[in-house]
Amino acid sequence: MSAHAHPASLDYAALDDHALVAEVRAGHREAFRHIMQRCNQRLFRVARAVLGEDSEAEDVLQESYMRAYHKLDSFRGDSTLLTWLTSIVLNEARGRLRKRHTMVGLEQVDAAPDDSHQIIQFPSKFGSEDPAVSAARLQIRRLLEHAIDALPPAFRTVYMMRDVEECSVEETATLLAIKPETVKTRLHRARRLLRAALHDQLAATMGEAFPFMGQRCARVTDAVMARLDTESTSTTLV
Repeated sequence: MSAHAHPASLDYAALDDHALVAEVRAGHREAFRHIMQRCNQRLFRVARAVLGEDSEAEDVLQESYMRAYHKLDSFRGDSTLLTWLTSIVLNEARGRLRKRHTMVGLEQVDAAPDDSHQIIQFPSKFGSEDPAVSAARLQIRRLLEHAIDALPPAFRTVYMMRDVEECSVEETATLLAIKPETVKTRLHRARRLLRAALHDQLAATMGEAFPFMGQRCARVTDAVMARLDTESTSTTLV
């Protein structure tokens, strides 16, 4: 897809996903920036849940967006755009895991007893001596993120998709290629592990875990757009 000029008055932010896809297919690359901005939060969280590391998750995000851009014509709308992109991110993240040669058999994880995995232990109560609410929330969020990181990878991915991103059981099962019953089992075990480590008060900060907005969102989005510009220039010169 090559880039074409488009009226500056077009409000991309007001377009739905299908309209944005149509704009990208028509050669208006700026529409892809808006797709990335809408999807960055979930896709980063999913990639990080699989890989457990920020910088590698960002790399996966960039590569996944490049793949998605070049195969956007294959998007038929049978699922939502976000679901389609999530599938690409999962495939890319799993590929990274295979390169690490550290994948754990999912059957082994599912069969393991609930208490067979160690996770970081945290105090059951948090002091109220600090009056700065925002600072306290930041600390709690970090504790939550560390606890989620400590979950077994298969549990962590399901937990992020179901409880943090609020994907349905069916969508999670389809994207991870597992049975709905397995999704429910892994989520139950993940919740049990987290409850053993964290106080219930942390639930209020769940939606703020692993934020991917502001400068981080812009960095990945700008990097992908720059790569697309480079590709376009190279194609023109050939």
